[in-house]
Amino acid sequence: MVQQSETIWFDGKLVPWADANVHVLTHALHYGTGVFEGIRAYECSDGTSEVFRLREHMERLVDSAKILGLGMPYSAEELVAAAEEVLVANNLKGAYIRPLVFVGEGAMGVHPGDNPIRVCIAAWFWGAYLGEDALEKGIKVRVSSYNRHHVNVMMTKSKACGNYVNSVLAKMEAVRDGYAEAVMLDTTGHVSEGTGENIFMVRDDVIYTPPASGVLGGLTRDSIITLAGDLGYEVRETPIGRDMLYVADEVFFTGTAAELTPVREIDSRQIGEGKAGPVAKLLQTEFFKIVKGENPDYEQWMHRYEVK
Repeated sequence: MVQQSETIWFDGKLVPWADANVHVLTHALHYGTGVFEGIRAYECSDGTSEVFRLREHMERLVDSAKILGLGMPYSAEELVAAAEEVLVANNLKGAYIRPLVFVGEGAMGVHPGDNPIRVCIAAWFWGAYLGEDALEKGIKVRVSSYNRHHVNVMMTKSKACGNYVNSVLAKMEAVRDGYAEAVMLDTTGHVSEGTGENIFMVRDDVIYTPPASGVLGGLTRDSIITLAGDLGYEVRETPIGRDMLYVADEVFFTGTAAELTPVREIDSRQIGEGKAGPVAKLLQTEFFKIVKGENPDYEQWMHRYEVK
C-alpha cells in the first residue's frame, strides 16, 4: 500500500491527497495516453535532503510527452519547482516522487481530440522496491514469455503509461510463478531489460549491458555506467543472449525504484555465488554514498531542498 502524504500537486496547485481525483471517462484511463516518471529523494547523512537527477527526470518527462504528441503545459523548470514544493509541503526528507502527465476527459474515442492535458506530482515514503533483503541477498527472476516492444510498435523512448501493460503482464507472470522479477527479451531474442529496470551482467570483471538503442535509457543506468567507469571498470554496451546471463559472474538490475538490486538466480540457475557479488556491492556502496551526499564529486546529480 502507498503510504499517503497530505497533499499532491495537481494542475498547478496543492490539493489534499483524497481530493486528487479524475473522472471515470478520463481518456488516459481507457487508452493509456499519459507519460510518467519515477524519482527518488534521499535524506542525506548530514540531515539535509536531495533529489537524485531531478532536472534530468523532468526533462525526460517533457520529452516523453512530446514523443506522444501531448501538449505539455509546464516546462521542466516549472516541474522541478513543483516537485520541490510537494516534498516541502509534505515534510518529506526522503521520498519516491511520481509525476504524471495524462489526457483528461472530453472526447471518448481513440483520438484524444482537444481533451485537456492534466499534470500531477505525488510524493510518498517508499522503501526498497524489491524488498529490504534484496539489496544484499539478491532476487530470483525468470525470463518472461512476453517480449519487449519493437521500436516501431510502441514509442519505446517515451515512458508512456500504455507501454507498461507489457511490463504488468510480465511482472504478474513472474510473481505468479514464484519469482520477484522478470527478464524481458526483445523481438530478436536478446536481453532487453526488466519490467521496470535496466539490466547489467559481469563476466571476468567486465560489465556488460544491452545497448541503449533497444531500451528506455534509465538515468540510474547512465549513472552506474559513469560510476563504474570512474572506478576503473570496462563497461560494454552490447547485445546479450539469455545464455550469457546464465554463466555470468554477477547480474544486477538498476532503476529509480530498484536502485541497484543483484540477481541471485535466473530460470533456476544460480548466478555466481548466489548473492550480491563484489562488483555489485562496490557499485551499491558508491552509489549510496552519492545519493546520501557523501561524495561531492557527483553533486551535479543532486538537487538540494530544505524541509523545515
